Amino acid sequence: MKSAVENLNPTRVKLTVEVPFEELKPSLDAAYKTIGSQIQVPGFRKGHVPARVIDQRVGRGAVLQEAVNEALPQFYGQAVEENNVRPIGQPEVDVTEVPAEAGQELKFTVEVDVRPEITLPDYASMKHEVDRVDVTDEDIDERLTSLRERFGTLVGVDRAVETGDFVSIDLDAKIGDEEIDAVTGISYEVGSGNMLDGMDEALVGMAAGETKTFTAPLAGGDREGDDADVTVTVQSVKVRELPELGDDFAQLASEFDTLDELKADLTKQAERDKKFEQGVQARDKVLEHLLETIEIPIPDSIVEAEVHSHLEGEDRLEDAEHRAEVEENTRKALKAQFLLDAIAEQEEVSVEQPELVEYLVMSAQQYGMDPNQFAQAIDQQGQVPAMVAEVARRKALAAVLEKVTIVDTDGNAVDLNELNERPGVQDALEALEAAEAAEADEVEQDEAASEDETKA
Repeated sequence: MKSAVENLNPTRVKLTVEVPFEELKPSLDAAYKTIGSQIQVPGFRKGHVPARVIDQRVGRGAVLQEAVNEALPQFYGQAVEENNVRPIGQPEVDVTEVPAEAGQELKFTVEVDVRPEITLPDYASMKHEVDRVDVTDEDIDERLTSLRERFGTLVGVDRAVETGDFVSIDLDAKIGDEEIDAVTGISYEVGSGNMLDGMDEALVGMAAGETKTFTAPLAGGDREGDDADVTVTVQSVKVRELPELGDDFAQLASEFDTLDELKADLTKQAERDKKFEQGVQARDKVLEHLLETIEIPIPDSIVEAEVHSHLEGEDRLEDAEHRAEVEENTRKALKAQFLLDAIAEQEEVSVEQPELVEYLVMSAQQYGMDPNQFAQAIDQQGQVPAMVAEVARRKALAAVLEKVTIVDTDGNAVDLNELNERPGVQDALEALEAAEAAEADEVEQDEAASEDETKA
């Protein structure tokens, strides 16, 4: 077999392939055998019909089509390997000649998108600045207030509603004379803005037992988005009382005996969080710098396929404004993937099984799933190779950060290894991502706890 490659543009090539008859003959023989097993000819046993009879019955063209269809993937793969082509997306195949007679060649061309060639810089020459670690009294006070709120209690007050109060309300929504919905005894934190538009403004100044009507678009149901007349009745008003700061509070809210010990621990936590913020800045700035300074062409057809699939899933194919936004995000994501894949290749990054397992466990936590069930779902969907590629990209970025100089605004060198007890930037990045996932999970738990407290 002979093959040649022509670069159509930085992300697309054309392969020209010529296959001698001798190399196609095994596929041609297999085609005769397959077709012979599917037809019945008087005087011949099924599966033992001679080739000349099959040509007479179904035509040599049908046999050639069967043989070519069976052989094309093999010859295409061979041509890709011989020419060091790295295809992405679906190839477009055009069969230009078929061997109508013995001794003639099979010729075809293939156009396919390929990974762009990327010239990577010298990472050791790169230097990026991040914020310095500076823990203030306000940082500690904010943490103490958050901790006090966790242990606060709700008590009734006999006054008008203010922002931040917790109220028990009844709601009745109507459009004209039609009652759309009515609920009673709903608990709500005034100012949270997570219910109906305009409700916070309506509640402020009301007292227990008072009723007010305002207009707001419905947030759900068959009439979602339609304006309705909403009547709100305040049943009760409560405020959150925070426990007094002191040694007793420290013993209630922590394992420490004194408030000074608790503050010292909160200071350490704040310092560590600031260092994690440095890690986030370093990671993001290095990646953003590489994406801005390295020329990375993106195949338009790949972008279009990704965007179409995304919009189709959202049933928003006709939304031009959203399409433009999705296309921009898709191009940036593909650019980052190509960049990190190129780095992984240059740095000879490999992914070990424990690293993949660790990433799966962390991903399962982010989705709130059992790790075993998550791993089974990923395997069933055929997403394991994508997970391996993602771990390799993370390791590639860590390899860059190992060589880049990171300093704070005072010019002091920043050691990302301090983000984790284990040595190495790769472990530091894993600790960073785990901390981000834990923070998101903590926010959800705090919101749930606040909601439960409000209901109580």
